[in-house]
Amino acid sequence: MKKAKDILTSNNVVRAVLVLAVWLTLIAVALVVSRHVKDEVGSDSEYKSLVVVESGDTLSKLLLEQGFTNNDVLQIAKVLKSDADITSLRADNDKIEFVRSEETEPVSKIVIIPSPWRQVEVTCTENGEWQCKTVDIERDTRAVYKTGEILDGDSFYLAGMRAGIPAGILAEVYDLLAFEMDFERDVRAGQKFSVLYEENFSGGEKIDNGRVLAVEFEALRGNVKMYRFKKADGKTGYYDENGNGAIKSLKRTPINNAKVTSSFSNSRKHPVLGYTRAHKGVDFRASTGTPIPAAGAGRVVARSYNKGHGNYVKIRHNGSYETLYAHMSRFAKGVVVGTNVKQGQTIGYVGSTGLSTGPHLHYEIIKDGKHVNPLTVKLPAISNLGKEDKEKFLEYRKVLDEGMEQLSKHPDWFIQL
Repeated sequence: MKKAKDILTSNNVVRAVLVLAVWLTLIAVALVVSRHVKDEVGSDSEYKSLVVVESGDTLSKLLLEQGFTNNDVLQIAKVLKSDADITSLRADNDKIEFVRSEETEPVSKIVIIPSPWRQVEVTCTENGEWQCKTVDIERDTRAVYKTGEILDGDSFYLAGMRAGIPAGILAEVYDLLAFEMDFERDVRAGQKFSVLYEENFSGGEKIDNGRVLAVEFEALRGNVKMYRFKKADGKTGYYDENGNGAIKSLKRTPINNAKVTSSFSNSRKHPVLGYTRAHKGVDFRASTGTPIPAAGAGRVVARSYNKGHGNYVKIRHNGSYETLYAHMSRFAKGVVVGTNVKQGQTIGYVGSTGLSTGPHLHYEIIKDGKHVNPLTVKLPAISNLGKEDKEKFLEYRKVLDEGMEQLSKHPDWFIQL
C-alpha cells in the first residue's frame, strides 16, 4: 500500500489543505447475498436471524413470529416511535435482525436496519422495560476516477455509460455541465471527459454512490472544469479552476437531453405564420407531459395564456433576469403568480398550445428587458470564493489535479476518503 501523500505531492511536501486522499490501493469488493430469512452464528457466539421486510409484513406480525407477546409488541412499538421515530416498516428496504444467546433462547436484542448507514438496537432491561438506541454506521468512502470519449453518434449519456459511470452520477454531472454547455451543440466526436466521484462501502460491499468531486469536459468553447469545495463557513459548492462559482443563477437548457429544434434568431421564418420575424428564444423538442423545471430560483410574475405562447410561465430571478416558458400543456400544481420557486422545481409540462407545430418547450431569457440568446449569454454565478477561501481552494485544486493524474494512470486505484 502506497500512501497518497507520496503520490499526490511533489518533493514530498504535504499540503495542509489535502482533505481527500490518505491511501491509494487496489479496490476489493465483497458481495453479500441476503435471502428473506438468513440464520448465522456471530463471531461472539450469538445466534442471529435476519429478516428482510416483504410486502404485507408489519412489526407486529414479525415480532409475534419470533415469540414476543402482545404486550411486548406494544411496548417495542411505543419505544421505537418515541425514541427512533419509526412507526412503520418499508417492504424490500428495511431489515430486522433478531439476536439470541442460543438458538432456542428468547430474543435478547432486535436490530432494525432502515438504511446501510443507520440501525436501531432494541433491548430489554433487567426490570423488563424495552429501550432503544440509534447507531450510525461509519461509511467507507472511496473516490474513483472515470474517463470517457465521445464517439460518432454518441450522446454524452451513452459515452458516460460506456465509461462505466453510474447513471445517477451522469445525471448529476449533466446538471453541473448544463450551466456552461449546450449538450446539443457543444458535444462532438473526439471530445474527452472525466469524473471523480464517491463510492460508499460497508463491510467491503459497495452500497451506493456519493457526490461528484470533480468533472472535466473538453467542450467546443473551451475546457470546462468544476470542483466540489467546502468553504470556511461550512458551505459546499462547485467552482471552476480559478475559484469562480460554477453554479450559475440560470441554466441554459432547462430540460436535460432535450434536442434544440430552433435557435435564437433575429430573423426566422415562423413555421405557423409563414413570414419572417425574430425568434426570441430557443425551442427544445420534448414529449408532451415532460416536466419543465425552473431554470433558476425566483418569483412567478406571469402564468397565463396567449395566442402565440399558449400556456406560459414567466419568472423574475433578480433585478436583471427573467425567463419565460411557453406552449405548456398544463401548469404545475401550486404554481401561480407570486409563487417563489427553486432552481429545478417543476413549473409546468411540455405541450403544444398556442402557435406551435408540435410538442416542445420555447425558452426565453430576458436581461435588463432585452431578449438574449440562452445558449451564449454569459450567466452570473450564484457565489464566488472570497480571498481566503480562494487561496485554500487553489492549493486544494492543485493537489486534486495531481491525484486525478495518478488515478488516470492506474484506473484500478482509488482514493480512500
